[in-house]
Amino acid sequence: MEKGSGRAPEEGTEIPDSLYSRTLLLVHQGGISANIPTISQGKDFYSILFRSILKVQHLDPGRLICLFSVIPAVANYNGGLHGGAIAAIVELVSIACARTVVDEDKELFLGELSMSNLSAPPTNAEVTVDASVVRSGRNVTVIAVEFKMKKTGKLAYTGRATFYNMFRNYKVCPYSTY
Repeated sequence: MEKGSGRAPEEGTEIPDSLYSRTLLLVHQGGISANIPTISQGKDFYSILFRSILKVQHLDPGRLICLFSVIPAVANYNGGLHGGAIAAIVELVSIACARTVVDEDKELFLGELSMSNLSAPPTNAEVTVDASVVRSGRNVTVIAVEFKMKKTGKLAYTGRATFYNMFRNYKVCPYSTY
C-alpha cells in the first residue's frame, strides 16, 4: 500500500512487518483480543449497565434530562466516552423520551439512529443528556439528544433517533403467518 494513498492493499500482497506489528499491538493493548468477562455475557447486560449509570434529573412530556459520569466501563482506549456507549445512551434515552408522548398501545421501532461526536468527555467527567421530542405524529416520532459537559455546558455529542410507531401485534405483511 502506498503511503497516504488511502487505498487498501491488493489481495495477496504482504503487509509490511512494521504495520503488522503496530496493528497487532493495538489489538492487544486495546483489549480486543481479551476474553469477555462472564458477568458481561448475561442477557441484556449492557442495557442494565447503562440504566445503572443514568440518573434522571427532569421528566416532562416530550423532554427527559439525565446525568451520568463517564466510568471506565464506558470509556474507550483513549479514556473518553466510547462511541458504542454514546449510541446505547442515545437509544435508551430516546426510547424513554418517546414513551412520554407515544401511547402504550404502540410499539416503538427504531428506524434511524445518528450521532455526531464533537468532543469526548474524559473518564470521571459528568455529562448531562437532554432529550426532547422534535416531532411526534401518528406513525413517526423523532427525538433529538444533546450531551453537554455538566461543568462547562460545552456540547460534546448530538444524537437523533427516529422511531416508527406501530400498533402492537402489527403484521408487516398481511399474508404472513407470524
